[in-house]
Parts: sequence; structure tokens; C-alpha cells
Amino acid sequence: MLISSAYAQTATGAAGASSLAGLIQFAPLILIVLVFYFMLLRPQQQQAKQLKIRQEQLTRGDKVITAGGVVGVVKKATDGAAEIDVEIAPNVVVSIVRSTISQIVSPAKADKADKADKA
Repeated sequence: MLISSAYAQTATGAAGASSLAGLIQFAPLILIVLVFYFMLLRPQQQQAKQLKIRQEQLTRGDKVITAGGVVGVVKKATDGAAEIDVEIAPNVVVSIVRSTISQIVSPAKADKADKADKA
């Protein structure tokens, strides 16, 4: 015959082996999730937290880049206010929402970059 007989295991032998086999079967999936968390999600969360802190500490003269790609210099930033005034061109000051700032370049770094470009 083509179908062989199947025999069921006893309950005592299968209980210990099945729980260990189930754990071993899901171990690679758990490992992938952990690696994904520590390699991608956690650094992104830390970077977002750091950007939020830097947005709250903006001062006059800081060079900023908005999410839309507009580069400007902070002219007025009051603590706790949602909007700040940014000069994007000579005598052109716009009011932007603080949370739209995607990158903050400190004046010292901007001066070093300008000197390096001129050399």
C-alpha cells in the first residue's frame, strides 16, 4: 500500500519536546525583530528626540534647514512659541513653525564650512 500507518506519540513524551521545538522554531523570527529594532528603530527614535530638543533650544543666529529645503538664519525665537522668524534672503523674514525644521547648523559650523569653501 502507498499509505503507511501513522502512530501518535504519547502525551508525556510530546509535551517537553513540542514546547522546545516551538521555541526553536520562532527563535530566528525573534532574532530578526530584535536586530531590526536595535539597528533601525531605536537610532531613529533617538535622532528624533535629539532634534526635538535642539528645536526647543534654537537661538538667534542659528542656521536652519526646513523640511521643504529652505535654508535661513533664525532672527527671532521665543521660548515656548510654536513659530520662529527666519531670514531666508536679505531683508526677507518669514515666520515658520518650529517643528518643520529638519536640520540645525550652528553658526560655528557654518563659518568653518564657509572658510573651507573659500580655501
